[in-house]
Amino acid sequence: MGLDMRPMGKPKPGFEKRFVEIFEMVSQNKIPQPTFLDKLKGKKLPTKEELIQEWLANQIQTYETIKAPKVGRDKEADEWINNKYNELEKKLPLEEFLKEYEGYYVIELAKEQHGVPVYIALGQDENVFRGQFLQDCIDILGEDLVNEAWETKLANKTLDYGQRLMTIADKVAKENNLEYLKTQRLPSDADENSIESKLHIVYSLAKWLIFYGENGHGYEADF
Repeated sequence: MGLDMRPMGKPKPGFEKRFVEIFEMVSQNKIPQPTFLDKLKGKKLPTKEELIQEWLANQIQTYETIKAPKVGRDKEADEWINNKYNELEKKLPLEEFLKEYEGYYVIELAKEQHGVPVYIALGQDENVFRGQFLQDCIDILGEDLVNEAWETKLANKTLDYGQRLMTIADKVAKENNLEYLKTQRLPSDADENSIESKLHIVYSLAKWLIFYGENGHGYEADF
């Protein structure tokens, strides 16, 4: 399957501390259990499923951070979904089709492109980074830095990781006269084993991590 890096939602204002508490309880499988006295008193503690529901319900979604228009709310998203309907050969009634896509975020129309990677994970949302590409970059980053991508991170560690990758990318770019890659969104036609191709992957991931980390989002390593 390989590694996909999925940006996480960020806590709504006032939920920051609880967001981290629940994340740590669930990720470390340390769900508080009621004591014998709690049970006698009929006191119940939230289950793992209830904690996850609370965590998800109190998040700002990444789609909002990348400023992706939303069907049913934004004109450009409504125009996009209507165009999709017109392209269909076998058509549902329009009303049914639009109802199915109500609330859908159109990531390809997002205003914040640093949060939308070129190296996408097939079958996932378009803002999920295909981390498996990093395996090709071990000779630039070393095994430790590449392997670190496989660790789910909250925002502060996401930002730190992105900055460390950026520092190395800048150094390698300078040594190889490849500074232009830092601002080049699409990969060039260079051979996939070339330093140019690998450096573009590192730059792309570094920018993606820094964007989400600076905006309060971590990422989930899914593999």
